[in-house]
Amino acid sequence: MLMSTARRVAIVVALVGAAAAFGACASALSEMAAGGLLHPARHHVTTPAPAGCTEQRLQGEGLTIAGWQCRATANPRGTIVYLHGIADNRASARGIIQRYTRRGFDVIAYDSRAHGESDGDTCTYGFFEKRDLHHIVDSIRSGPIILFGTSLGAAVALQEAADDRRITAIVAAEVFSDLRTVARERAPFFLTRGTINTAFGIAERNGRFVVDAVSPVNAARRISVPVLLIHGADDTDTRPAHSERVFSALAGPKRLVLVPHARHNQSLSGDVWGEIDQWIEQATEHRP
Repeated sequence: MLMSTARRVAIVVALVGAAAAFGACASALSEMAAGGLLHPARHHVTTPAPAGCTEQRLQGEGLTIAGWQCRATANPRGTIVYLHGIADNRASARGIIQRYTRRGFDVIAYDSRAHGESDGDTCTYGFFEKRDLHHIVDSIRSGPIILFGTSLGAAVALQEAADDRRITAIVAAEVFSDLRTVARERAPFFLTRGTINTAFGIAERNGRFVVDAVSPVNAARRISVPVLLIHGADDTDTRPAHSERVFSALAGPKRLVLVPHARHNQSLSGDVWGEIDQWIEQATEHRP
């Protein structure tokens, strides 16, 4: 039986409507994905500064950064700058502050832009954050400077150290190798490659940055100072392969520690602190 003209028209209209609805849905998903990338959850600092620390308003790249300046309890030997992970804040530095101020290090811990109490409403994963860090390093008067970063903070530390010769050494836990790869790996299963690529474009436009310029693995090729990489062997959020790629790219002294059974945000535990202490001691030994 031949299909009537009216029936054919109805089918075409239905298909066009379905395509339009699918396109609108894909567009909405891309907008949501871009928003999730640019605007991580902001958790405010709800506890007072640790003993020996003072509240500081630090100068970033065109905005103000909230932080703690913590003084060494022994003769100062250098400064550790702590950089937290995504959707975190400087309060996660408390253990590091307690541990290293007793060992003679000043510690600066601050909220990354769009986090905690710092200004800004978009996260660019190191594109602008490395410039904020550069300004904060400007405030350090002298002595060895150690960057200690976790996840997002590790990525920022490596990207800044690639071009900042004032950095003495780096401890980088659970770093991603480049933003495009880790974002694709973390994307929900129902987002198509096309939807994700559109989301990247929206994020670049709204955040005024370049996704492919956010690449700790490319930065690693220009780093000559000692770098200690730490990663959970069972990390499924940011897979160990990310740290392995960064490790392979590094040209200077380097070490990679894969922590057995540790998932994301679990690698800084147990015996690994002995490795970190030794790395920092060796990096700062005989440095003015």
